[in-house]
Amino acid sequence: MPSEVRGVIARAAGAPVELTTIVVPDPGPGEVVVDVAACGVCHTDLHYREGGIDDQFPFLLGHEAAGHIEAIGDGVTEVAVGDFVVLNWRAVCGECRACRRGKPQYCFATHNAARKMTLVDGTELTPALGIGAFCDKTLVAAGQATPVNPAAPAEAVGLLGCGVMAGIGAAMHTGGVQQGDSVAVFGCGGVGDAAIVGARLAGATTIIAIDRDPHKLVAAQNFGATHTIDASTIDPVEGVRAATNGYGADVCIEAVGNPAVLEQAFYARDLAGTVVQVGVPTPDMAMPELPMIEFFGRGGALKPSWYGDCLPSRDLPALTELYLQGRLDLDGFVSEKIGLDGIEDAFAKMQRGEVLRSVVLL
Repeated sequence: MPSEVRGVIARAAGAPVELTTIVVPDPGPGEVVVDVAACGVCHTDLHYREGGIDDQFPFLLGHEAAGHIEAIGDGVTEVAVGDFVVLNWRAVCGECRACRRGKPQYCFATHNAARKMTLVDGTELTPALGIGAFCDKTLVAAGQATPVNPAAPAEAVGLLGCGVMAGIGAAMHTGGVQQGDSVAVFGCGGVGDAAIVGARLAGATTIIAIDRDPHKLVAAQNFGATHTIDASTIDPVEGVRAATNGYGADVCIEAVGNPAVLEQAFYARDLAGTVVQVGVPTPDMAMPELPMIEFFGRGGALKPSWYGDCLPSRDLPALTELYLQGRLDLDGFVSEKIGLDGIEDAFAKMQRGEVLRSVVLL
């Protein structure tokens, strides 16, 4: 039968979030109910609260989560009750033109639950990224729940559900970082630091962290940056060139979502180098004005990164094992652990640059 549980919603653009009671229905065919154990406070949730994604309020916020399968609907075979899972927002359909071309990491028709979670009065909720996990339980498509090793703590591996996976994948998958490459990461929040981790895992030998906050640059070094540039005092383009024998980096990763920073990343790369944009812009932003001769003459590639171009069924279990082996420091991303009533404060800390990740424990 349906469950009434606590959940955090955004009712209107810019309004403070609200802790209220929501109704989670029984799972329908192909759906599962997940008992949420932990959920990271991601910048995308703040974008939803601010109306920067769309206007389908009220939103049930939260998406970067891990927990246990509580119930399954008809036809579900990939998970079972009791499985420990990380939630993802790329439940590949297997049928769209990307999937048929053998590129499910680009799936254009990812699955979400068809049944709706609601407020007690019946108002339908829009779950953030099709998940909605700032709640005791949530309803998702079965493919959105990826089983991982239950030895891992939820507050660590839940971060693989969005920001950490996006950053690692931006380096390893979208950017194609290879052994011996030079990589410059613009913006050292959670996603940027994860890109630094991905570059290190891929074998980059020069990893340049760029930010305006000296404290973030110290954290970036802890994650594997070999060089740092304080963009408040040093021109980032010149700084990257100085760290790469005057050439520029093989891969530049923009993890801010800002046109001016994207322009810096464009000019900081080597000839035939790659620029990856993983930072999420707002709808009002436009591409920087780049002379076409510069775009043509420098060669290489300019690539957006959707969720780090990951394949959850492949990547989330593998990265969980790297964490358990001590080769991936997920704990370093967790700045604080909070309750459901602390999310508004966590947003404020995020905006002030005081945290990498606040993690809600349930």
